[in-house]
Amino acid sequence: MITMNNKSNKIEKLLWSIALPGFGQFLNRKYIKAITLIILEFIINTNSHLNMIIIYSFLGDITAAIDTTDYHWLMFYPCLYMFGMWDAYKDGGETAAYAYLPYALGAFLGTVGLIYSTDLKLFGVLWGPVWLAMLFAFIGIGIGILLFLMLNNRRKQ
Repeated sequence: MITMNNKSNKIEKLLWSIALPGFGQFLNRKYIKAITLIILEFIINTNSHLNMIIIYSFLGDITAAIDTTDYHWLMFYPCLYMFGMWDAYKDGGETAAYAYLPYALGAFLGTVGLIYSTDLKLFGVLWGPVWLAMLFAFIGIGIGILLFLMLNNRRKQ
């Protein structure tokens, strides 16, 4: 019989949460939390027009993506998305101190990227609500990983 170690199990739950917030919670047998996250995902997705925004962004029609976006609703998405991932990972087993930092900073900077997505051009390109929010979220995750490593190294000394 093949068994998964705890780290592999947590990563599986994290990856399912990337697919859809709430899926990792189902794997953790946190059914009420899972259903709540999935319902919130669909409410925010529908009201912000996220699927159309993603389609326009992949097609390179950033102006249409910006015009389609309901920012009042989409502003909730980075936090919901990152919380779903963090929660599934955390509930999947023991986590190190400060392990929340990449998720929290990813949510924060993803939201900041969303705020500036209508005007901010990087390298002369207007990235729009999908790509700029993702870029900023990845920067936040990277900063969070660095802080996590620094703080945990300091704790070991």
